[in-house]
Amino acid sequence: MTTSENPVEEEAQDELAALDALEKEASEFNKDAEIDRILKAFRLDAYAVLNLQPGVPDSQIKIQYRKLSLLIHPDKTSNPSAPNAFDRLKKAQTELMDPKQRTHLDECISDARMLLIRERKLTVDSPEVKEPNREFIEAWRKKTVEVLVDAEARRRKQLKAQLQEEGREQRKQDEEVAERKRRREHEVKWEESRENRIGSWRDFKKGAAGGPAKGDGDGKQKKKKLKVLG
Repeated sequence: MTTSENPVEEEAQDELAALDALEKEASEFNKDAEIDRILKAFRLDAYAVLNLQPGVPDSQIKIQYRKLSLLIHPDKTSNPSAPNAFDRLKKAQTELMDPKQRTHLDECISDARMLLIRERKLTVDSPEVKEPNREFIEAWRKKTVEVLVDAEARRRKQLKAQLQEEGREQRKQDEEVAERKRRREHEVKWEESRENRIGSWRDFKKGAAGGPAKGDGDGKQKKKKLKVLG
């Protein structure tokens, strides 16, 4: 004869199951929220993508990347945007770990700060600059976007000009190669026809020297008879 389970135990199991479901739902919500945040972050600002402040050490970048990558990894969530967000996160981490790219980003952020200070007629010693409030930080962030967009536009323009110059140089080289090829082919054809030209000239000279003279068929000219007078 089987005994029924203790009602208290059943209630406790139900509560645990409900808590597990809530934690799972909260976890998925956090993943979706983080994916959405990454996709909305300005992609040229790697700090914004990783949700980091400029100037953090490399160790903090690695820790933040590992934490977020585990949270939004495509294998850990069914969100269809996870792969795209994960790729952006990886790209941001790579850029910040590259000294040249990170220096460029830091310079753009610093330039944006100086531009904002000049626009507001402030100095580096102004209270709102030394201890920036939320409004100043938000304005700085927007100015950083403008500076980064401008820098990216210049980079693309320079790249386009470089590619055009390389294209012109390549066309010039191709034309020179084609001209050399044409000359070689002409020289080869000239040499191939040389024997024919020499043979034709020899035949012409031989015919001119050994041909029959006018008059007698055997080449001898007949003498005219003189009439006797008287």
